[in-house]
Amino acid sequence: MNNPLDVNPPYFHPAYAITRLRGPLEPPVVLPHGWFHEIAGPSFGHVTVKPSDNDLTIQHSGPPQGQRMVLSGRVLDSDGRGVPNTLIEIWQANSAGRYADKADPNFMPMDPNFTGAGRCFTDEQGNYKFTTIRPAAYAGPKGTVYRPAHIHVSLFGRLLSERLITQCYFPGDPLMKNDPIIGSIPNLKDRERLIVAYDEEATPLTSGGENSALSFRWDIVLRGSDSTPLLR
Repeated sequence: MNNPLDVNPPYFHPAYAITRLRGPLEPPVVLPHGWFHEIAGPSFGHVTVKPSDNDLTIQHSGPPQGQRMVLSGRVLDSDGRGVPNTLIEIWQANSAGRYADKADPNFMPMDPNFTGAGRCFTDEQGNYKFTTIRPAAYAGPKGTVYRPAHIHVSLFGRLLSERLITQCYFPGDPLMKNDPIIGSIPNLKDRERLIVAYDEEATPLTSGGENSALSFRWDIVLRGSDSTPLLR
């Protein structure tokens, strides 16, 4: 019987083709105590997280193409308390639907001023904030549907083994109804927790200036009945 509090999709969901290859076929392996996965953190390699790493629009010599946007929110525990000192990483396609990755099938043009990756730490109240470009939908492999616009999100906790991966989507996107990835989440209400909300208060009513941007808000709940679904 499934746990009613488990909002996550199954590891094996045939419509989400990649799960056919990476869905585990054997029982989980229990790692012994004292291995690398128990190293206390945060420990994120040799590259220091800089305050400017959360702004994906200033990483190159010129501004990227597309609609500037701000994505902000809080990382929360099951009791609604902010989770501090959490490393959040995001990666995404550009405004034409292209990733800066050799694995991208090259259907859409590259933007030389947009890498599409950023990171930051949550503050003492669990707040985070990214400035980026609104991603475009993109075509999947031949014979598959377009993927709705989305941003990939990774969160690291206190140990190297404490990593959660998910995605967020934009309200009103008609492509979500046919997306096999968000469709792997059984409950429709749980899917809604992956949709960002337009933040009218944080978006100027009149546009103007090079720093103008649409603002969206999205809180990430780590566990409990209101937890954010994980999309591996």
